[in-house]
Amino acid sequence: MNTTVLTRTEAHAPRWRVVLGVFKLRIGVLIMLTALAGVAIAPGAAPPLWQVLLMALAVLVSSASAGAFNQFVEADSDRLMRRTRHRAFASGALHAGPAWMALIVGLLAAAVAATWTWINPTSAAFLFLGAFTYAVVYTVGLKRRTWMNIVFGGLAGSFAVLTGAAAVDPAIGTLPLLLALVLFLWTPPHFWSLAIANRDDYAAAGVPMLPVVVGVERAARVVHANTVLLVAASLLPALFGAGPAYLVAALFGGAHFLRRTRALARAPGRATAMSAFFASMVQLAALIVGVAVDAALR
Repeated sequence: MNTTVLTRTEAHAPRWRVVLGVFKLRIGVLIMLTALAGVAIAPGAAPPLWQVLLMALAVLVSSASAGAFNQFVEADSDRLMRRTRHRAFASGALHAGPAWMALIVGLLAAAVAATWTWINPTSAAFLFLGAFTYAVVYTVGLKRRTWMNIVFGGLAGSFAVLTGAAAVDPAIGTLPLLLALVLFLWTPPHFWSLAIANRDDYAAAGVPMLPVVVGVERAARVVHANTVLLVAASLLPALFGAGPAYLVAALFGGAHFLRRTRALARAPGRATAMSAFFASMVQLAALIVGVAVDAALR
């Protein structure tokens, strides 16, 4: 039985806000933007605007479905963490019943079917793989079993890039593949920085995130080393035809992220970890903007 007591704020939150919170829409918008970056960086003529908008909406819906599934199956462990115990299913604000699972599956099915029908099967396949990776591979298969969970979970962002690129040309070229690699390498230092800041929460919930397994100090050094690899990989698209705006963005965003992770490695703690986490967001935003500017100037 769920005996969680809702706070005054939660008890009086508008119903629509409680429901929308289940779908992790902020993460969904970020995933959608990476898919649009895949469209922008892919060689060839962009598809009609309506197809781009459809693809973007499908990515947002599929990401929302995966996010809701994550909260649905993680409600018990979410209750054990300060950061997540107020989520709708964990707090009891919403009942995690079969109707919710039907809605989750239906949203994903609708997004994949629309992409398959009005864009192409390759883009639809990548769309499905992104949601499946986050919901099933990461949440169900790996999250509670290994510190490598988020490494493979990072493929979800890579598949979003490929979803967008395949909407332009199902034969994925070098540039989209390299950008997908960048997203794959970006996710671990991004998430591990947050995990360092919330290490005690993950330990209490029994989730073997990297700082729980190896300690905060060693995890901080791993984050910095991984960021060095990420920044090096983020420069590769510039060698294969990405434009000058992308190169400037990669240099600026990468340097900023490296400074923050170096500070984290030297003085591990919540403040430096959160600083590195936000720097990862700045780097990704810079890369997306760089890709968009180059596409607009082509």
